[in-house]
Amino acid sequence: MKTMISLRKHRYVARISIFLVTLALIGGIVGCGQYTAPVFYTLTIDSTAGGSVNNPGGGNFTYNNGTVVNLVAIPNNGYLFATWTGDIDTISNVNAPTTSIIMSNNCSITANFVKRYGLAAGEKHTVGLKSSGTVVAMGDTSYLQCDVSDWTHMFQVAAGKYHTVGLESDVTVVATGMNWDGQCDVDNWTDIIQVAAGGSETVGLKPDGTVVAVGDNSSGQCDVGNWTHVIQVAAGGGHTVGLKLDGSVVAVGDNTSGQCDVGNWTGIVQVAAGGLHTVGLKSDGTVVAVGDNTSGQCDVGNWTGIVQVAAGGLHTVGLKSDGAMVAMGSNAYGQLDVGGRTDIVYVTAGSFHTVGLKSDGTVVAVGWNLYGQCEVGDWNLG
Repeated sequence: MKTMISLRKHRYVARISIFLVTLALIGGIVGCGQYTAPVFYTLTIDSTAGGSVNNPGGGNFTYNNGTVVNLVAIPNNGYLFATWTGDIDTISNVNAPTTSIIMSNNCSITANFVKRYGLAAGEKHTVGLKSSGTVVAMGDTSYLQCDVSDWTHMFQVAAGKYHTVGLESDVTVVATGMNWDGQCDVDNWTDIIQVAAGGSETVGLKPDGTVVAVGDNSSGQCDVGNWTHVIQVAAGGGHTVGLKLDGSVVAVGDNTSGQCDVGNWTGIVQVAAGGLHTVGLKSDGTVVAVGDNTSGQCDVGNWTGIVQVAAGGLHTVGLKSDGAMVAMGSNAYGQLDVGGRTDIVYVTAGSFHTVGLKSDGTVVAVGWNLYGQCEVGDWNLG
């Protein structure tokens, strides 16, 4: 009997001890304020046309405070990753497609991509970029602007009046042709994601949205050092145009015909620069143009369903969503004779000729052909 009483006593004491310890623990937690509820933040991810984010994906994601989220942006075929924009303060490298972000607040970011340009037309020559990264050219070789046979690993090409520019896959730049104004002095350029070539200038877009330029600056067309948030550049006869991330447009250089009067443009998704005019493609597929209109090259106000534009010396070309082409302006050399096709995926315009890339990789051209710049019938860039 004594043994049973003793056991019961011990059990009672044990229960009391556990109860007191539990009360002490609860009191300590509440009294000292040591418990903190976890904090969660939302990460919203978007991407522009030309690619996607496959890690963690697109949309809204929730993470604990301090979580390091890996980001991977993948460009589509024919596009290049440009930069991350938005709430980027804690992104480790905004210019890298594979990077990370630390979650310390709700944030929204966008992966931006730029189009790969595989066809270009100058005054007297045409340049094509093959899928292998090599380059072909036809036309006038007076200034060696067609000496591109040894170019490899190219991602984009551009053609100026008498020079040719190539963007390499390592984001460096090469150039050949007339260099009287230093328009080919691009050997020290690095970290470039798009190039444009004008009359006697070369323009380069960097992943951070800034712009560099070399060459003739007699009209201030190279004064782009203060540009920011630019996502595409174009170069004309004596002016330079930049499309900004918010859909607005900036321009510098020769403005004798009003070709730089683009300050009120909004909702633009692509720009092109001609000899003395500037063209903008709007997000709704309509087109605007300013500058010299002596040949009707700016009469594009009734165009609809356009997905890409190009500007030549005295003409403007538009690519429609069904693969057809439209053109306005001077037709002195037949450069407007682009009707009847529905299989074009990219267009470019030289001074007096028009070139189109077909869906099968072959190329067609119409217009001035004195130097053989339209003899591209045997090209296949696919």
